Amino acid sequence: MTETHVHTNITPLQDSVAAVDLGSNSFHMIVARVDQGHMRITDRIREVVRLGEGLTPDRTLTPEVSERALTCLERFGQRLRTFAPGSVRAVGTNTMRQLRPETGFVEQAELALGHSIDVIAGREEARLIYLGVAHGLAAGSERRLVVDIGGGSTEMIVGQGFSPRLRESLHLGCVSLSRYAFPDGRITAKALQKAQLAGALEVRPVRELFRRARWQNAVGCSGTIRTIASVVNAEGWCDNGISAEALARLTSALTDAGRVATINLKGLPEERKPVFAGGVAVLQAVFEALDIKHMQVSDYALREGLIYEMMGRSQHEDVRERTVTTLCRQFQVDQAHAQRVEATALGIYHQLAQPWGLTDPSHPQMLTWAARLHEIGVMIAHSQYQKHGAYLLRNADLAGFSRQEQMVLAALVLGHRRKFPLQEFLNLPKSELNSAQRLCVILRLAVLLHRGRSAVNQHHLQVEADGDRLAVEFPEQWLTRHPLTQLELEQEAERLATARIVLTFC
Repeated sequence: MTETHVHTNITPLQDSVAAVDLGSNSFHMIVARVDQGHMRITDRIREVVRLGEGLTPDRTLTPEVSERALTCLERFGQRLRTFAPGSVRAVGTNTMRQLRPETGFVEQAELALGHSIDVIAGREEARLIYLGVAHGLAAGSERRLVVDIGGGSTEMIVGQGFSPRLRESLHLGCVSLSRYAFPDGRITAKALQKAQLAGALEVRPVRELFRRARWQNAVGCSGTIRTIASVVNAEGWCDNGISAEALARLTSALTDAGRVATINLKGLPEERKPVFAGGVAVLQAVFEALDIKHMQVSDYALREGLIYEMMGRSQHEDVRERTVTTLCRQFQVDQAHAQRVEATALGIYHQLAQPWGLTDPSHPQMLTWAARLHEIGVMIAHSQYQKHGAYLLRNADLAGFSRQEQMVLAALVLGHRRKFPLQEFLNLPKSELNSAQRLCVILRLAVLLHRGRSAVNQHHLQVEADGDRLAVEFPEQWLTRHPLTQLELEQEAERLATARIVLTFC
């Protein structure tokens, strides 16, 4: 097995692609055609699901809301039935971030949709929102503030060109704030003040950070802000976008209405009424905290960002690669050693991919990233460094990575040495369990074979698998000349028995 660097597989992007956004208020889907780096949207579907309304204190979903969401996804799935794997990117945001994994809702949702669903962290959501908005605006060098108010969270980003410089996700949205401040449907001055104070309290920790970011233009996006812009425009309070004065007039109009059911504003759809006052209160809090005088509105947001992200990945512009490279630099990883482990791991992978069913393009990618990152915990402490590395990967904001991908990476790094952490793998989504365990076995073997950290050590070994039986064959007399490796392999066979892997070698 020669130690050459192997590039990860990139799936060519199909002509037709789709993005699905499973928000706390609405589920959205867009279908687009991609031609020579340009996107043309051919279909949009939106359904009000109000997933956030069904979130219980113990972080499960009420049966009624769960059924409503799955029925919607089945309809989306009918539209996406002919789409190839890799041509659909579906993400879950705030409410799905809060659901306990053991509820099994993500797995049910994937079955209904017919495609995998990534649950993304708040700052990753913010990055993708900015990517979409930036592509929808005229090119310019000015620094922009972008605000997106969702059902359960509000994302704020400051960026320049296509690069976000500052990202934050606040636990505040139109659904959650409406439930908090207007639970009985009454809109009073006191209730609005309560809502705005709650919003101000949430913005306060990052207020000065965003004020000092020296942005020139404020841009709002997604349903809540676009609806507010439609209302103030239809009422004649602002001709373009949203002004601070128009927002104040809108707040007064809501107080005059008195109740959610009696809101009568031009440009306000009936389905938006139950969460409209909460959304206005969030925007008012953001306007006041950041001293915004005027906000323009973008038609592009998270869904368009997902499409552009897919286009970038298909052209070898995967932000996850940059994230891994940055982590290696920040944690002073021995990159020469990591590359040797990576090359050996990929060599073993290519021999086992077919018999072990590791044929998804993501499998060599995850193995590559785990090999590069397996020693990032050393900078914290050498003792139990695999645990430190896993903690970092599990909890850090890693641009481009979904929550599920971070969980798999953390499991691989935790399991690359010592005791096989079976429980860590059992905590993964069922769809990832088997492949992640087998990738971990490959990584363990690669790390073991480079225990001596020699720059010239090469391993011409043959690896075969039959189910959970793994046979490793070295060149004749190689193990005799390397008794330490033979002893380590004997110990490794005992450890892998925990994962019901039978390792033999000769």
